Amino acid sequence: MDFNLTEHEKMLQSMAGDFAAKEIAPKAAEIDRTGEFPRQLAKKIGKHGFQGLPYPEKYGGSGAGYTGFILVLEQICQASVAVGAIISVNTVPEEGIYRFGTEEQKQRLLKPLAQGKWLGGIGFTEADTGSDPRAIKTVARRDGSGYVINGQKMFMSLTPALDVVLLFARYEDGLSAYIVESKSPGFAVQEVLETMGLRGLAASIVNLDDVYVPEENLIGDTGQGFDILLDAISIERMSVAMQGVAVAQAALDLSLDYARQREAAGRPIARMQAIQQPLAEMAARIEAARWLVYRTAFLRDQGQANIQYEASMAKLFASQVAVEVTSMAMQVHGAFGTMKSLPVERLYRDAKMTEIYVGISEVHRSIIASRLIKG
Repeated sequence: MDFNLTEHEKMLQSMAGDFAAKEIAPKAAEIDRTGEFPRQLAKKIGKHGFQGLPYPEKYGGSGAGYTGFILVLEQICQASVAVGAIISVNTVPEEGIYRFGTEEQKQRLLKPLAQGKWLGGIGFTEADTGSDPRAIKTVARRDGSGYVINGQKMFMSLTPALDVVLLFARYEDGLSAYIVESKSPGFAVQEVLETMGLRGLAASIVNLDDVYVPEENLIGDTGQGFDILLDAISIERMSVAMQGVAVAQAALDLSLDYARQREAAGRPIARMQAIQQPLAEMAARIEAARWLVYRTAFLRDQGQANIQYEASMAKLFASQVAVEVTSMAMQVHGAFGTMKSLPVERLYRDAKMTEIYVGISEVHRSIIASRLIKG
């Protein structure tokens, strides 16, 4: 593996960093305070070409690969994890269509998502299931030339601006995947949920009451839904891992600035060993997590079809690093770190979310252990 970024990757990194600094960072605190979905920023993300980074140009993407995608996500999430998560969530339906869709579906469904004309989400989690597809109660039944879906989904994100959802429902004896239009009759947001972190992502309860889906919106074959889910969600898990790295890096940067400026006993606290020790620990953990995520993206770019193991390992480790580093950042800041007026408190809450959503840490440990035992 070449550890040097290409000129194109450096350009993407710089472009995303400028966009994050100018467009996202000034609004990050307000998004967190209000919990409102940032519609205008979501549109700008699409216009900047950040929605289709991994995918070929013929499908509306930019052909930057998964490494380019991760590099952009890292820059944006340092400004706001909630805004960066918009890109992460949108990639799930894109990945499902790209890997399992027909050529016609890639042109009709993937292209507008990758071009930023549409915004996509995922509908899997339910009240009685977070990671176990066997517990899914949403059902699809055949109806003429299409399907009718009934059920309820929990924690569906981006609902104020969604155009389509990669939705999973039980059909006959298996799980199937469908692209559902949010404007379909019977598709209704019941409630936008308040969460401790990632505020503004608009995680919602969505009711599905006789929602009709045309046959041409079935992704893959009937009963193939679990395979589609595992593949597509691996990319989101890799994305959440990078969210963890980014929020930890933001916390370290703030801690360094604070330690250089804050004085005690007539000198900056950055000169005190008690402060230098956690700063060094934070930097080492972040760097380890960063390269674990980069490697996962690299493997996908090299054509590795299954990255479930690598994505779970990256997500598990990076989310733990995020929580540990933001906690240390709170200690460096002291009482000031607890203040709502400073970003550290927000970063601390966002970091904890990376351990919870898209599979709690215990689920990822089970995935990793299962692979190790099989050999």
